[in-house]
Amino acid sequence: MAKEKRIAIKEAEITNNCPECFNQDLKLSFYQKHTYNPFFHRTTNEVIHEIKCRKCYSVIYPVNWTEDIERVFDYYNKMVTPDRPSVKFTTLFFILMILIIGAVVAVVYMYMEGII
Repeated sequence: MAKEKRIAIKEAEITNNCPECFNQDLKLSFYQKHTYNPFFHRTTNEVIHEIKCRKCYSVIYPVNWTEDIERVFDYYNKMVTPDRPSVKFTTLFFILMILIIGAVVAVVYMYMEGII
């Protein structure tokens, strides 16, 4: 079963007004999705953003953004540099590959020798 994690790649405190409580303490976070499996770890190119108020703890969705929040978001969105999409294989993957290749080689050897 694959597990998905969101790893924070950039966080910034912005001083725009919250549309809910009109406080000036917002947090803008950018996350990158990582998938973990027993055989490999995959870094995807999917970047997720979230703006939260640090006083009322509400998530501010793009529908409620003001022009100021949009400008600040665009600025920080240009600054975000996510990790390259990649796949890293685990030790279990390499052990299974060696065992499968060894089994195929053994079967071919036995067939060539006439044992099978």
